[in-house]
Amino acid sequence: MILSAGQTDAFNALSLIYMLTFLDIFLTITHIVVTLFNLVGWIWRRTRKIHLVTIGLTLASWFILGIWYGWGYCFLTDWHWQVKEKLGEKNLPASFIKYYADKISGKNFDPSLVDSVTLGCLVFALVATVYVNFIMKKRRA
Repeated sequence: MILSAGQTDAFNALSLIYMLTFLDIFLTITHIVVTLFNLVGWIWRRTRKIHLVTIGLTLASWFILGIWYGWGYCFLTDWHWQVKEKLGEKNLPASFIKYYADKISGKNFDPSLVDSVTLGCLVFALVATVYVNFIMKKRRA
């Protein structure tokens, strides 16, 4: 079957929407998994080394890339928001956590509060991973 120019354009537009929707879902799941793993990955002995890597990458994104893009910059959020904007979403917050906290609760949380809680959780996870990977390890040796 041969498609007309109009049909081809409609097919391409529909294909793009499907791909963007898939990417939106994929990035949401990836973001949630990384966020949860950053919070609790230090607990299990088998995941402690990879947890150091994910925390390190998160810190590098927030504070090294943050020098150029703004403190707390997350490349995953940046990619995700590009997809969401192409899907027509507007006025996206700077934070993935705020976006989903608002969406799930139906409230509009203060961005500073969300950023403070997020930073506090990251600091807790960082202290926990340093403790279990280095301090606790030395005590056992």
